[in-house]
Amino acid sequence: MTIKLSTCFIAVDDHDKALAFYRDVLGLEVRNDVAYEGMRWVTVGSPEQPDVEIVLEPPLANPNASPADKQAMAELLAKGMLRAVIFTTDDVDATFERLRASGAEVLQEPMDQHYGVRDCAFRDPAGNMLRFNQPRKQ
Repeated sequence: MTIKLSTCFIAVDDHDKALAFYRDVLGLEVRNDVAYEGMRWVTVGSPEQPDVEIVLEPPLANPNASPADKQAMAELLAKGMLRAVIFTTDDVDATFERLRASGAEVLQEPMDQHYGVRDCAFRDPAGNMLRFNQPRKQ
């Protein structure tokens, strides 16, 4: 039996700003852009991983959610309380410089971690924390 990751989700409050970041800054390709019942889902992914997709979705992508629940999720997103993903890169320092030059909010400059990676952290335009790591050379 084989089990592999195919899709993960990141909540965003502005798809156009998210596209400018994930497509234009990170270099992910847009694979799908769908509108439904007043909401929008944009699927992006790395050209290096054609079988893994990231869906940029509204903070509460449920048309039946109450206005109070939608507001609560929007507030959590604004505070940066929703988790996102960890990306792997072959050059964390160059990735850091590219993201910093784009104006992305820096949370942590590149540093060697005791668990075997060199990593850095940023917030995307919606406030999600994104980490970028590179295995340390032995």
